[in-house]
Amino acid sequence: MSEKDLLYIYCDGSSRGNPGPAAIGVSGQTRDGKEIFFISESIGNATNNVAEWGALHRGMEKALQLGETKVQFKLDSELVVKQMKGEYKVKNKDLLQYKIACEKLKPGFEFFEIKYIPREQNSRADALANLAQDAKQ
Repeated sequence: MSEKDLLYIYCDGSSRGNPGPAAIGVSGQTRDGKEIFFISESIGNATNNVAEWGALHRGMEKALQLGETKVQFKLDSELVVKQMKGEYKVKNKDLLQYKIACEKLKPGFEFFEIKYIPREQNSRADALANLAQDAKQ
């Protein structure tokens, strides 16, 4: 498979208060940076980790809705990436529900990869999460 076939999906969640008002931002982009879709949604009161997992789940759902089956998810949450890969156990029941939901979606992808990226490489998803946060206030 060529990298040009991949859809890169940047995901970020934010919470102001932790727990507090929370939102997600997701940006699906081609290799050359063309945005195919974006999500900017408030998700009510949640912790930052719940918001991060929520962003991944919504990104997976949206990719499958659009028929995108070759994806690489990029998150600046090392916890979510390592939990999704099975490197860390998921002990929190709220996070475990997201992990189970994401695992159920995973077989719908022909190619699925998840990677940790530094926060500065995730600026679009971060901006989308903040946009939803600011719109709610």
